[in-house]
Amino acid sequence: MLNLIIPLILGILAGTTTGLIPGIHINLVAILVLSLAFISQLPITTLLIFITAMAITHTFIDFIPSIFLGAPDEDTALGVLPGHKLLLNGQGHHALKLTLLGSTIAVLTLIIVIPVFIFAIPKIYPTLQKMMAFFLIWIVIFLIYSEKESKTKAVLIFVMAGFLGLATLNLNVEQPLLPLLTGLFGTSTIIYSIKSKTIVPEQKIEKLKINKKDLIGPTLTTLFISPICSFFPGLGSSQAAIIGSEIMPKISPDKKTPDNQDNLNSEEFLILLGSINTIVMSVSFVTLFLFQKTRTGAAFAISQITQLSTTDLATILITIILSAIIAIPISLTISKFIAKRIHKISYTKISIPILIFLIIITALFTGIIGLIILTVATILGLTCIEIQTRRSFLMGAILIPTIIFYLPF
Repeated sequence: MLNLIIPLILGILAGTTTGLIPGIHINLVAILVLSLAFISQLPITTLLIFITAMAITHTFIDFIPSIFLGAPDEDTALGVLPGHKLLLNGQGHHALKLTLLGSTIAVLTLIIVIPVFIFAIPKIYPTLQKMMAFFLIWIVIFLIYSEKESKTKAVLIFVMAGFLGLATLNLNVEQPLLPLLTGLFGTSTIIYSIKSKTIVPEQKIEKLKINKKDLIGPTLTTLFISPICSFFPGLGSSQAAIIGSEIMPKISPDKKTPDNQDNLNSEEFLILLGSINTIVMSVSFVTLFLFQKTRTGAAFAISQITQLSTTDLATILITIILSAIIAIPISLTISKFIAKRIHKISYTKISIPILIFLIIITALFTGIIGLIILTVATILGLTCIEIQTRRSFLMGAILIPTIIFYLPF
């Protein structure tokens, strides 16, 4: 029993640590774990539990730096936008609760999603593969067409981000998404906050009150989007959430955030993003089991250890549930601790060290080329803010390279 409990606890602690450190993505950590010399000596079940617990806990915790510090990883990049809005309204802890609610919904919907995956998806997978590029093109057209402000600006930002993404992914640099997405969503937001002399008000610590009817949209969208995005490598959690917010009109109403950055219903979008973030990670293990395809770094790490059996998959699913149960109170405790104190410190004094930390992390993992990418991506992110275009179009940095890769000609 200890051989099962200890890796679970250690995995949760590791996921908590990685989730709290801006710029450290779980994919990177999962792959680094494989490089440890003693790993090959451990039982396979122990490794499965540790990696799964770490990955799932990370999806609960990683919204904390995104919301409170404006320092996201690639899965929480869009969480900066509505999360920052609620933070400036004194509702940072409330924003974190919404993402946790979404993650909880994701774990519960696994009961529905997994049987569909196991019995239905294998039959349509070959067709999905052939249609991948065209499906992504349709998504791009749909997102641009749905832009209610300047479509010209949207296309400009999307194309510029796409060229930047293509250039980045074709450079000889480790972890290219780290400087790319940190610049587009992280450092650009932090610099804008410093420039605007943002003042964070005292945060309210209140019981979460939300209409149960407001959960229907995010839940149905998660069920619809997550199976599709689990097979499309260019569609991570943030991209999936954007698609979902456009498909479900209630999640994307015709109103602007105070800084005119994005046209989103903050609360439902955060629920949706939290839900998709967790379920995409969870379903990646099922995808590995069915097709030997790795959609996440955690799934890749497991693929290097063993070929999943039905018993292994059951172990992973139980670990997901147990990790979620423990990760929720940990997330709430950390969030409450930060929320009670963040208004007492100058946000500029917080932002500058975080900005420096992100630059150092980028330099360590990606070198000089990574710093150049970070600089260009930051400039593009700031440009997007200044011309008041929805920052979701910056995801062209991922979508355009993926479309080109999967075109059948």
